[in-house]
Amino acid sequence: MFGYQYIKANPTTYVIQYKNGKPVREGSGLSFFYWAHSSSLVAVPMQSADAPFMFTDVSADFQTVSIQGQVTYRVRDPKALATMMNFSLQSKGIGYVSDDPDKLPQRIVNGVQVQVKSVVQKLPLQELLRSIEAVAAAVSEGLLATGSLQGLGVEITDLSILAIKPTPETARALEARVRETILKDADDAIYTRRNSAIEQERGIKENELKTEIAIEEKKRQIREAQMDAERSVLEKRQQIERQEMTGKVELEKQNRDLVELAAENAKRQADVKAYGIETSMKALGDVDPKVLQALTLGSADPATLIALAFQGLAENAEKIGELNISPDLLRQVMSSKKA
Repeated sequence: MFGYQYIKANPTTYVIQYKNGKPVREGSGLSFFYWAHSSSLVAVPMQSADAPFMFTDVSADFQTVSIQGQVTYRVRDPKALATMMNFSLQSKGIGYVSDDPDKLPQRIVNGVQVQVKSVVQKLPLQELLRSIEAVAAAVSEGLLATGSLQGLGVEITDLSILAIKPTPETARALEARVRETILKDADDAIYTRRNSAIEQERGIKENELKTEIAIEEKKRQIREAQMDAERSVLEKRQQIERQEMTGKVELEKQNRDLVELAAENAKRQADVKAYGIETSMKALGDVDPKVLQALTLGSADPATLIALAFQGLAENAEKIGELNISPDLLRQVMSSKKA
């Protein structure tokens, strides 16, 4: 109305009001009336924004790769950006007068592409595929080092590379190579497992053989101990037998000595008796036999005397005509013989 307009900015929008080429009002989230015919408004969004990118490049080994990622940025110095690019609003405060705000993400992506190109061309394909995070870090460092975005008043809050892909033909070749490597590794793993199983089986057999050897050694030791025990018992038995034999020999020697001594004693007794008899015979040699007989019969029993009487009768039988012997006499002789 009558050329006056009202503007109300968001807290994330930095507004600058110019009059006669000089800023008279600026700040984030301002709301005010202004005279449209003499004022110029600049609105710079300060919230963070994402700018996806995808472009192709050539690696150090001349392989074409496509790089896909996203950069997150925010306006750090809105006044510097307003001096470098046109963020002026239309007179009614709605819409921009130029397409520079739409070009800002592309300018940031262009700066990212320059840094990505400088990094990609230094690395071979396989290293690029394995070093996505390292490539993103190198690109971020390159952007900070150049200062091109700092001059715009923009700072990069995050840069991520989502994928680095080779051409389909190269990808298939790499897949085949990796597949062969994986298959070879699988075969090697199988061989290693088989070798391990063989080693384990050999170790088990060696342990079994060692166990059998140890068992046989123990059996041998047991047999030797038994033989030693048997030999010790046999030696003890032989020693006992030798002792018994020695005892018997000594006993036989003693018996022999006893027999010899007994024989010698008997011989001496016999000699003594013979000497006594010889002496008696010599003393009685001159005595009449009848006197000796009388002396002998003096101590004889009646039966002996009767027997001697019969002997005398028998000697003089030719002189006897008739001899009568009573039964009482014979009975007496027989009873004395029985007694």
